[in-house]
Formats: sequence, C-alpha cells, structure tokens
Amino acid sequence: MYVVCRFFSGIIDHSRSYAVLLGLVMAVFCGHGYAQDKPLPVIFDTDMGPDYDDVGAIALLHAFADSGKATILATMASNKYEGVAAVLSVFNTFYHRADIPIGVPGGEAVDQRDKQHWTDTILANYPHAIRKNSEAYDAVALYRRVLAGEEDHSVVIITVGFLTNLAGLLRSPGDGYSPLGGRELVAKKVKQLVSMAGKFPEGWEFNVFKDSTASRYVVDHWPTPVLYSGFEIGVKVKCGLPLVGDAAIRHSPVKDVFRISLPQAAEDSAGRSSWDETAVLVAIGGYRPYYSLRRGQMMVAVNGSDRWEDLANGRQAHLVEVRPIEEIQALIDRLIRHQPR
Repeated sequence: MYVVCRFFSGIIDHSRSYAVLLGLVMAVFCGHGYAQDKPLPVIFDTDMGPDYDDVGAIALLHAFADSGKATILATMASNKYEGVAAVLSVFNTFYHRADIPIGVPGGEAVDQRDKQHWTDTILANYPHAIRKNSEAYDAVALYRRVLAGEEDHSVVIITVGFLTNLAGLLRSPGDGYSPLGGRELVAKKVKQLVSMAGKFPEGWEFNVFKDSTASRYVVDHWPTPVLYSGFEIGVKVKCGLPLVGDAAIRHSPVKDVFRISLPQAAEDSAGRSSWDETAVLVAIGGYRPYYSLRRGQMMVAVNGSDRWEDLANGRQAHLVEVRPIEEIQALIDRLIRHQPR
C-alpha cells in the first residue's frame, strides 16, 4: 500500500491531478470498507474554532464530495462563539457549496474561539453567504429537518466537536418535520455516527469533557452503531507542512489557517495533529486497511473523563492502528491540498 501511495504522490506533485488521488483513495478504502454505489449522505458537526484540525477535516469532506463519494447535507457548529456560522460559510463557499445549510446551537453551548486568530483573517479575506449566527438555523431543528427527508438508515453523522447538538437531537420531541421523537428519528434515519471523541483505553479528551453532560447522554442513549476515532489515533498524525509549502496554492482559506497557526506552537513544528481528519476519512471510506476495530462501550464519568469497556458484540467501537502512521499522514497531507473544481 505504501508503495502505491508513493507512486501516486509523484503524480500529484507534478500534475496536480487531485482527481487521480481521490480515485486511488476511494479504491483503497471502498475495497476494504463500505462499498458505495452512490454518494454517502453526510451531516458534519464541528466545534470549528478552538483547534484547526477542524479546517483540515472540512477540506477532506469537500474533497470527497468533489469526487462524488459524499453528499454534504448540512454543516453544524457545536461551538457558539459569534461568527462560527460565518466561518463555516467561508469554507462551504470556497468549495462552491454556499447553499449547504448551517446550524448553530440554540441553547447552552461552549463558547470558545481560536487562540491563533485565524478566524478573523479568513472572515476578512474570503466571501461567505452568512455573516452572523442569527442567519443560520437552530442546529437541532436543522438536524430534524434534514433527517426527516432522507432514506431510512442512510445518513452518516460525523462529529468532530462537542456532542451538544446530538444530545439536543436525542431529547427533541416530534414536530412538523417528523412525529418521531429524536431518538426514534435517529434510529430510523441514521446509518452510523462517527465521532472524534475519547481517549482509549481511558483518559481525558477535549471534545468529551468540555460538554460532559451532553457527552454522557449521547454515549449512553445513541441508538445506532458508533465509531470513535480517539485522541491516541490522531495525535501522532502530523499534517499541514506540505500544504503551507505548496507555492501553487495561492488563495485558499485552508492554507491560510495552517500558515497562520502552525508557527504559533512549538509542538506543531512537524505539523498539526490530525484528530478530526481521521474521523472524516473512516466515515466516508471505511476504516480498512489502516485501522482495525475494538468493540465495546465508551463510559463517561461525571467529571468528563472516559474509559473503554470491551464487549464482543458491542454496537460501539474505536479505531486501533494497523498500518504505519506515515501512510495515513501522507494521505491526509495530499487531500487537504485539494482545490475546488
């Protein structure tokens, strides 16, 4: 596999043929994961702000959509700082999907902006259809509207932030979109939840403990299969330097975010950890050949820490490394360089 990826990296570096790379990626993944004969309907839920691996994740999401392997039904913010909807709009607009609906939390939620100030830069320099959070949808209402209109057991939800919106969705009553309560609606319409959450076999992880009440509720009540990409999976996958060094990419909010943020932390000198990107990869393409699964159940304590309990027939699972980290790192580094068609 590594030899094949190295061969195609030469093609990418010389001809800029991202379509060739995407075809290879999907041939690899779909031959060992979820066979797809049509685009996978996806809802993307992100905190988009405290860290910038969310930016790499949304870049991968749009790259897969450009390849015809995913349809982005909605982009949700689980973070509530003023401007988060506009930030999501920047990326959707950049990839020529300005009409993707955007949701923000309607009630209590984490309010935490980036420390590197990249959000200010991209909002000042790139067009966006939404200017204020008030112009976006309530996230739970948008979840219900989107899910109600999709085929049964078809939607994959990718969450790379707090589980605030999902807890609200599970608790939601029937409405004009569907008479079903939230848990029943999820069970009817969702195929799988893929979440960057947890640290396994035990520990503290940002997405879980920042809204630990929501995390506990979702982990305990989610009715479909769940796949976690834990902290330990993405922390060693360091990406972004090839993107920043690519002189052919001249006007990109993704490149600008990494260009601004990478120099601000010594631990990012080799690239930023790719927690959120791994969740997008396995959600759309499947986990093989890069990972295996450990089945069981995540347990979240009142204090926000988590631990894993093995269960042979568990409906939850977390990723376990199989292939060398360098392979997945090279793959992500190339996909985040994808430019809109």
